[in-house]
Amino acid sequence: MLKLGDRVRFDQAEHTVVGLAGTAVRLQSQTGVDSVVLLSHLLSWSDFEVIGGAEQPSLTSLGLLEAVPPRAREMALFWERHIAEVETGLPPEAEAGAEPREEYDPAVTTVEDRVAAKARELAEADQPVSVRTLHRMRQRYREQGVWGLVDQRATRQQTLSGRVDPRVITALTALIEAETSDSTGTKSRLRRRVEQALADEYGPGVVPMPSRATFDRLAGALTAGRHTFGSAVTRRQAANRPAGAFTLTAAARPGEQVQIDTTPLDVLAVLDDGVTGRVELTIAVDVATRTICAAVLRPAGTKAVDAAVLLARMLVPEPMRPGWSQALAMKTSRLPHARLLDIDRRLELAAAKPVIVPDTVVCDRGKVFLSEAFQRACRSLGISVQPAHPRTPTDKAVVERTFASINTLFCQHVAGYVGRDVTRRGEPVEAVWTLAELQDLLDEWIVAGWQPRPHQGLRHPRSPQLTLSPNDMYACLVAAAGYLPLTLTGEDYIELLPVTWRAINDYGIQIDYRTYDDEALTPYRRQSSPIEAKRGLWPVHYDPYDLSRVWLRGPDGWITIAWTHAAMVPQPFADFTWRHARKLAAATGRDDTDQTELAWLLADLLKRAGAGPVERRIRARTKAASGPSPHRPAITPAPDDLPEQEDAAADDHDAQIIPFGVFDPFSDQEYL
Repeated sequence: MLKLGDRVRFDQAEHTVVGLAGTAVRLQSQTGVDSVVLLSHLLSWSDFEVIGGAEQPSLTSLGLLEAVPPRAREMALFWERHIAEVETGLPPEAEAGAEPREEYDPAVTTVEDRVAAKARELAEADQPVSVRTLHRMRQRYREQGVWGLVDQRATRQQTLSGRVDPRVITALTALIEAETSDSTGTKSRLRRRVEQALADEYGPGVVPMPSRATFDRLAGALTAGRHTFGSAVTRRQAANRPAGAFTLTAAARPGEQVQIDTTPLDVLAVLDDGVTGRVELTIAVDVATRTICAAVLRPAGTKAVDAAVLLARMLVPEPMRPGWSQALAMKTSRLPHARLLDIDRRLELAAAKPVIVPDTVVCDRGKVFLSEAFQRACRSLGISVQPAHPRTPTDKAVVERTFASINTLFCQHVAGYVGRDVTRRGEPVEAVWTLAELQDLLDEWIVAGWQPRPHQGLRHPRSPQLTLSPNDMYACLVAAAGYLPLTLTGEDYIELLPVTWRAINDYGIQIDYRTYDDEALTPYRRQSSPIEAKRGLWPVHYDPYDLSRVWLRGPDGWITIAWTHAAMVPQPFADFTWRHARKLAAATGRDDTDQTELAWLLADLLKRAGAGPVERRIRARTKAASGPSPHRPAITPAPDDLPEQEDAAADDHDAQIIPFGVFDPFSDQEYL
């Protein structure tokens, strides 16, 4: 608000307002130069300022008035009506064009006259008030509006602790924080801990404790929303929540950010020979489209090679399986199949799930994703790895929420569903599906149940009222972002396998007391590798789920090197199976470094069924994990690799371990 005589800053100089006419303001500079400026132009000038002007009163929030008791609010409005009449001559509810009363007309009375008249009026209405009080209320009304007229005694907020000693509050707060990682207790246990902490720090009886009822109310107020006396899992999850504001993870194109994580699947699976157990699910979810790029089921104990295989599965189209309906084919879906087929011929017989090449992968700091195998696989594919902050699952909230959706939309409808904890488990729960069958069911559900299903987090910018499915969102974004295929071969699969550094000796390559040899190693025996940083050792790639062969890079490509005792163990075996065989050998007094002895034990371990829960579980995990992979290069073993003397030894060994029946003198009369 401007009035005559105000000093203002305008155009880097001080001026005095000497005239007001409509929307024009006449200014006079310090040098005596007059100028006329439009009011809107003056107020919008960059350095405009009223010098020495009074601050405008702040607006009073209606919410503040609603928060005070009704009686205090009525009195504040009562005083506003009278103070406004003293200030302006008219009460706030006066109609337009109304004339002020004679004793309150600012044109003929002073402020002191109006204040004195208001004091007399209130005294006659049995509301006596002094002139000094009216002046003080006028000042508060100018500064704070109607809120300044509210009786402040009605707005006092009680403290949480009340009259409790502050030292009790400090100790109680610290012990509530310590309860986060402890088992759930009661308020009485917390009270005893507070008493003990105060006695240890200040001495027994120095700090007075509140009554039990007061302590319980105080503990309930301080633990609100923390689940201190509730579920320990919920309490830890609440304590692990970031303190900052929650920000949605956004991506503008497919593959801009892909989140990867592993969790146990809430379904029992039949591993082998009737052994049942839960499996682990590793998935990759595209943030922009919510597409489940790939999902891999493995027995408990996911390895780095599993994460690397997950990357490989992301980059290849999902093939149509025998028995799948043609409605699941990409050519019958909303995906732009014809346009994508011109770029990538692999999509001709693909299922209705897009192929997304990730730019950035967000994962947790588990050893699987921080391993050299996974990091090297990402580097070879040109993928940037972004580890989440420690103990911050919200950094990959999309994949965490996808796990919950898989449980509700898929797992609970599968035979063998056990629920997320034992309190939700039925009785009895029997496993029906094998790991391979469960993987096929999951792959089909992703194509039929997840990809075409509308997602609440997917909205088109031009039609925000409509929810899109992952396939719909991909069709919208790929038109703007484009599509660049990245094809993989069998050699690329070997590249993704973990590597160990070994020397090539006369007898071949030795890894964990296993010897691998092949005629193709002859030019490299006793030779140092050209990699000086590894002291002349050679990089050998291996599959942790199938140790029957390893791979070495040669000048003409990869060299497949078989285990020298592979013919004695006809089934694929994993590294944990080999370690278990060594433990059995050591437990029975045998040499756990003799690979021939270990080969017999390993073959017997893999062939025996029902010999005990540990052996059955090891064998089941091995067989389930070593199933066929669409990316592993096919290797056909030669039938004549085993020498004749080893064949004979194998036959003799089998004859020695055949168990004999119990001697029956009545049936075996010839032996009497």
